[in-house]
Amino acid sequence: MAKIKMYGTTWCGDCHRSKDYLDSKNIEYDWTDVDEEPEYAEYIKTLNNGIQRVPTIVFEDGSVLIEPTNEDLEKKIKR
Repeated sequence: MAKIKMYGTTWCGDCHRSKDYLDSKNIEYDWTDVDEEPEYAEYIKTLNNGIQRVPTIVFEDGSVLIEPTNEDLEKKIKR
């Protein structure tokens, strides 16, 4: 099971960019489309002060990146 969990939507450009970045680095992650699984939309709202912002990426250490840039991901992953 992947150590990174990404919550997003298929229509979100930032979600596609973040997925493409992780794929380019061969980093495994679990993807959840919150439009298809709305119970997770409520979960990410709890992480985002009541707002559904995507992508919301949760790491094994419990840290969260919300709408990260590729540079933010690079710093977090250090690869």
